Amino acid sequence: MAPAWQADAKPPELWHTPAMTSSPSALRIGIDLGGTKTEAIALRDGVELARRRVATDRGSYDGTVRAIKALVEGLESELAATGSVGIGIPGTISPRTGLVKNANSTWLIGKPFDRDLAAALARPVRMANDADCFALSEASDGAGAGFATVFGVILGTGVGGGIVVHGRLMAGPNAIAGEWGHNPLPWPDDAERPGPRCYCGRQGCIETFLSGPGLARDHGGGLSPEAISASAGTAELAALERYHQRLARALASVINVIDPHVIVLGGGLSKMESLYRTVPRLWNRWVFSDHVETLLRPPVHGDSSGVRGAAWLW
Repeated sequence: MAPAWQADAKPPELWHTPAMTSSPSALRIGIDLGGTKTEAIALRDGVELARRRVATDRGSYDGTVRAIKALVEGLESELAATGSVGIGIPGTISPRTGLVKNANSTWLIGKPFDRDLAAALARPVRMANDADCFALSEASDGAGAGFATVFGVILGTGVGGGIVVHGRLMAGPNAIAGEWGHNPLPWPDDAERPGPRCYCGRQGCIETFLSGPGLARDHGGGLSPEAISASAGTAELAALERYHQRLARALASVINVIDPHVIVLGGGLSKMESLYRTVPRLWNRWVFSDHVETLLRPPVHGDSSGVRGAAWLW
């Protein structure tokens, strides 16, 4: 059976740019639901007015809804104003079912998260993948500003990506544009096969190697990714060397497909300065070109990019 959009002779949207339904000076609230923390920000005219952060209630769907409701109500009480609400999640809403899919925060999967939050907040909400929110923020006025094609990367509890072309998020009929983290690690060596098991049910996904937990597992010494990157120990340096090479291979495969002008890294692991020196030097080996012009940059807005992008969904 043909997909519904084919049967109806109506092609899917190539771009995701929500219509502006509030004035430019309206209060906009963005929520970034991460694997370990949930952050909220209030913007007006692009200026941050207030910010709040709480630990993510891992494993509790109802607790997650309550926490976001409390964050929004707290910001609005502080500012004595009501705002629009945009939310970035580590997954996406299935166009077919209207339920969350592909979330490494697995307690969200199969839930009508946007509808439940809209009911809890008594207003419509807009929801997008957290990596899409990050990419949109950095392409608008961050490290990707002025570039025609931007690939935004999340390297954190999970691994995701978003694609912005001429200022607009790329979308598709499956709502998975940029989901490079669940492709297999390219050009694996024997020691990398079949790879760690992923929550998605497969083995050897890029996410299992390049996420924060993936780096910690590869190191095997019980250290956090931050401690590994800060250490000069032999085991830590070897783990970082493997990480650099794996990231170079994974990003080379992206360059071979979409040929972005700039790749912007976000998430906790994007703070490792060695990535920006080492990875572009390594990826030439796997990019199908005589020279690689693509730039690799850290985010201008740092940890705030995802939450800012969520606010700008309105």
